[in-house]
Amino acid sequence: MSQRVPSSPQPKRPLPKGAVDTHCHVYSPDFADQAGGPPSPSDYPDVEQYQAMQAWLGFEHTVIVQANAHQHDNRCMLAALSAFNGNARGVAAVTPDMSDDTLARLHKAGVRGARIMEFEGGAVGIKSLHAVNARIADLGWHCIVQFDGSLMDTYSPFLNNFESTYILDHVMKFQSPTGVNDPQFKTLLKLIDKGNCYIKLSAIYESSRTGGPLYEDVGALAKALIAHAPERILWGTNWPHASQPIDQAPNDAHLQDVIDSWIPDDTTRQKIYVDNPRKLYDF
Repeated sequence: MSQRVPSSPQPKRPLPKGAVDTHCHVYSPDFADQAGGPPSPSDYPDVEQYQAMQAWLGFEHTVIVQANAHQHDNRCMLAALSAFNGNARGVAAVTPDMSDDTLARLHKAGVRGARIMEFEGGAVGIKSLHAVNARIADLGWHCIVQFDGSLMDTYSPFLNNFESTYILDHVMKFQSPTGVNDPQFKTLLKLIDKGNCYIKLSAIYESSRTGGPLYEDVGALAKALIAHAPERILWGTNWPHASQPIDQAPNDAHLQDVIDSWIPDDTTRQKIYVDNPRKLYDF
């Protein structure tokens, strides 16, 4: 059985009612890969598989993020949104020259964010952040931003001048070993303190040096972030873990248990899993 679908016991603790997965991707052979992006996973993990995983973990709402494989072609993400009967939102690839009519259609379909990714294969880089935000601000959307947190000193001046709401993905995805006392992490805390920056607990396996099963190094950062600003923290599965080979995709119930162990109490769980994302994504 593929590692991308349920194959083990459910997480140890049920998620609170109304929980939101703020980061997943879906694929389909009906939508071709686009030049400049990575290939789609060969098994094309689709909406039905995702919904099986959703029921297994026990969350009610989801946010489908445009896959890099599709670059600026948002059709696969939009097709997936239509399968959720209003219980999903989307994050699209948005270019500064996208028309008002296109943006209006995306909004009607459930899109509430634009993806900015400063890694190889990303469709829209961080240099376009301000220009993209100018196109989406009136719609009440936000940007989700991904870059190597080890370059925080390079990008933090740029983000300090950004006044709109934005989310930083994957516990900041530090590609060099980083601890809570490192300057880059302290700079991240200062960005959060401005009040418009959120952090997503997701893809912990992509930047961990200690590795599974507990990912202690990323866990130390995550626990410090949660303690610092629980009202600015989100959770996302990052399903189907497309950066990993199919037979090495992490177990989602285990990942949920690990992340849940970093959250100190039920009040904070309610903020991270329910209240923060519902506010951001108009559920």
